Amino acid sequence: MDEQKKQEEQPEVEPKASEETKPAGKYIRLKPFTLIMMIIVLILATSGITIFALTVGEKKVVEVRTPNHEEFQKVFDTYDELNKSYYEKIDEDALVNGALKGMIESLGDPYSDYLGKEEATQFNDSISSSFDGIGAEIQEKDGQIMIVSPIKNSPAEKAGLRPNDIIKSVDGKSVVGKTATETVQKIRGKKGTKVTLEYQRGKDSKLHKVTITRDAIPIETVYAKMTKDKIAHIQITTFADQTYQELLKKLDEMEKKGMKGLVLDVRQNPGGILTTAVNIASLFVDAGEPIMQIEPKDGQKEIIRAQNGRKVDVPTALLIDGGSASEILAAAMNEDAHIPLVGEKTFGKGTMQTAKSLEDGSTLKYTTGKWLTPEGKWIHKKGIQPTVKVDYPSYASLPYLDPSKTMKLGDVSEQVKAAEKMLKALGYNPGKIDGLYDEYTSYAVSRFQANNKLTVDGILKGKTTNKLMDELREKIRKDDPQLLKARKIVLKELNQ
Repeated sequence: MDEQKKQEEQPEVEPKASEETKPAGKYIRLKPFTLIMMIIVLILATSGITIFALTVGEKKVVEVRTPNHEEFQKVFDTYDELNKSYYEKIDEDALVNGALKGMIESLGDPYSDYLGKEEATQFNDSISSSFDGIGAEIQEKDGQIMIVSPIKNSPAEKAGLRPNDIIKSVDGKSVVGKTATETVQKIRGKKGTKVTLEYQRGKDSKLHKVTITRDAIPIETVYAKMTKDKIAHIQITTFADQTYQELLKKLDEMEKKGMKGLVLDVRQNPGGILTTAVNIASLFVDAGEPIMQIEPKDGQKEIIRAQNGRKVDVPTALLIDGGSASEILAAAMNEDAHIPLVGEKTFGKGTMQTAKSLEDGSTLKYTTGKWLTPEGKWIHKKGIQPTVKVDYPSYASLPYLDPSKTMKLGDVSEQVKAAEKMLKALGYNPGKIDGLYDEYTSYAVSRFQANNKLTVDGILKGKTTNKLMDELREKIRKDDPQLLKARKIVLKELNQ
């Protein structure tokens, strides 16, 4: 092509003045109309030969396609009409993106989405690197934005947000009917800035409001701790790119400390990358045994089997709850390796998605098929039941208390009622749990302040409120009934 272009761009050579220019010996005289028609016929014939060669020739260069006229003509007509006649100048990119979003939304699938450039960047950040935000996995369900799970040690977790909380508004603007991607864009922001959420918990129709300071959400996804009885507790918060390698390092550390048993914890784990889940499951399932089944549109099932390599051979239990969407791992460990599941029923997501990057930097995320457990069960919207059911204590689901608000003698509110429940859980008697800030409540707060070296005034606000929530979180961590039960199960197996 370059050589051809050079030849075409060479200047025409003028004849030398000394040379005689001779006229042609013969010529044909044509009428102008006849000449034009011959040229048109020649062009059409050449075009037809070219298209035929490109589309069906042995050395096919490109596939020439035209859109289905009947299916897409309305879209083209609408675009052209708006571009021509709308009373203001339109954003053509926004028009196209809106059409694509509408196409995906019409599927009625909360896990499929069209992501513009900025949204695609946020999506990639959430699975492969750190990002600024509050640290909560969300999804759209029946027109509502629901929290799947807060990330460990994130601002969302510290603010008391829980799986299944329904976000109603962000900074005073309703998100009912919005997509998860649109809501994420509203919630995320620079580290140190604040965002205010209104949310509903459970069947309680009353809305709770919380203001959260955004922070950098760390990329670390695996946390490990060894107990005195040599039972390692390893928590996996999500299945990101680096999670498998992180887990291997933590296992090395625990083995050096004399690990005799393991409690693997995927509570509030929203899932993530399929290959990561399969790699982790392979640590516990014998090589060649099925980890999962994939059922695409054509119904031809594919069995994914455990890989060779490193295996965990100590007694193990797996912790699960309603925020666990890491169900591929749970199903494989239970059905294949007969590892007990301890806690509560899992989230219930039985579909798989793929993310396809488009040329302009946007991303199409869509569901490609079902996944089934090794035994062929589809757990979508059903979840996986634990082998041993252990509920969280009721105080673990109490709403966030706003430290900027003052609660004092004579106040009546749902926030006061939540504070009374917190005080009671921590061993301070607030009297009747009725939402009335009476003398008993004031005395309980005063005792709490004295024990924690705070100003004793019997009023809940600022440092006292923050300390109350910190102490409750620490109690939940120390007195974790699900973890304690899992450890007992592992110890019992060790002693058999």
